[in-house]
Amino acid sequence: MEEIIGKINDLVWSNALILLCMGAGIYFSVITRFVQLRYIKEMIALLFQGESSAKGVSSFQAFAIAISGRIGTGNIAGVATAIAMGGPGAVFWMWLIAFLGSASAFIEATLGQIYKQTNNGQYRGGPAFYIEKGLGMKWYAITFAIATILSTALFLPGVQSNSIALSMHNAFQIPVAYTGAAVAILLGLIIFGGVKRIGKVAEIVVPFMAGAYILMAIIIMVMHAHQIPSVLLLIIKSAFKLEPAFAGVFGMAVAWGVKRGIYSNEAGQGTAPHAAAAAEVSHPVKQGLVQAFSVYVDTLFVCTATAFMILFTGQYNVINPEGGFLVENLPGAKIGAEYTQYAVNSHFPTLGAGFVAVSLLFFAFTTIMAYYYIAETNLSYLDKKGNKWALWTLRILLLFATFYGSIKTAEAAWTLGDIGVGIMAWLNVIAILLLRKPALKAFQDYQEQRKAGKDPVFDAKALGIENTEEW
Repeated sequence: MEEIIGKINDLVWSNALILLCMGAGIYFSVITRFVQLRYIKEMIALLFQGESSAKGVSSFQAFAIAISGRIGTGNIAGVATAIAMGGPGAVFWMWLIAFLGSASAFIEATLGQIYKQTNNGQYRGGPAFYIEKGLGMKWYAITFAIATILSTALFLPGVQSNSIALSMHNAFQIPVAYTGAAVAILLGLIIFGGVKRIGKVAEIVVPFMAGAYILMAIIIMVMHAHQIPSVLLLIIKSAFKLEPAFAGVFGMAVAWGVKRGIYSNEAGQGTAPHAAAAAEVSHPVKQGLVQAFSVYVDTLFVCTATAFMILFTGQYNVINPEGGFLVENLPGAKIGAEYTQYAVNSHFPTLGAGFVAVSLLFFAFTTIMAYYYIAETNLSYLDKKGNKWALWTLRILLLFATFYGSIKTAEAAWTLGDIGVGIMAWLNVIAILLLRKPALKAFQDYQEQRKAGKDPVFDAKALGIENTEEW
């Protein structure tokens, strides 16, 4: 069974998916004239505009929910794995896919807002909604919703809780069952409060967790300030087969950098539009710009923080595809979060394991929160009557998956989760390419209103965009 699951995963996450995601990012970057560069100042300004309403959350709360999903164990273990498999050059390819993916994130979040609707008194939206309303293909939308619920409610929560439990056990010798139970209880207190409570928790926890982690990276960077030019040069040379030591893993650098980048920032996977649709804004493009910026926060800030801590301190191994190691600075170390622990330990011997464990706790816990919100949104799409038994079943299953994952190995869950997320990416990227016209019309309208000195307000009918309920 594991062999079959592995083959399916290899098929889903083939080079074709990587090329599709990169191709979409390039296309959307060009057609929007690099919105991810031209509107950076406005992205930041829009973060703090607007307030929540009876139906929706504020722009910042929607941003925080999306960041909760983007920033997870992949930002610590995923970056280390990319370096181990592809060398320092993998970091450059993570940066590139984040830059291109930001344009895809802009399009999908804008679509999430355009086609949002009110279910049970709250804004709901996401790929399932815009696939049905924009493309008129209900079977396609249902397929996406089912794949998303299976992935985010059953498979992926256990992966995150497993990382929390193991890191807390390694750092503080806390039994994994105790950590799993505590995480499940805290999660239950939050998710039973609905999207508003998730938004309120996220807007407090997310800035704290990301800020503390980046601050540690800055401290280590200051200690190694003289190495910054040489490390940047190492990353760039290794990315283009110009560094002899890592020339043998050039292909792996591209593959692992792009894969880990896509998995980490989730641009194009269809996760962030769920949070984007929940925002109370006057124009869909406002939330599109906010979500484009969230990709930068995930990869250019948090993933880069991890990479720099590892590379500055030299606490990493690089595997030789032909056998053995190209670099073996840490004999016997496992690939993943241990690299980051060693990096922090090299300067703060009593802090490394604990700091990384607490960081993983916040990163992974908020990711499970985001998973629940995404799963609930897709359930609301499938069950428009809002049956309480269906919602309670979803909550109980997710809490069980969270606890069970903490006490069991997560390899099978990771593979199944990868398959689910990969299917989501295939379905969503194709959908946003087909639905580019409504998003681009909204963007053109936004630009024209801004040039006229107005605070943009969206009117779908005036633009000829059909099947919208809230505009």
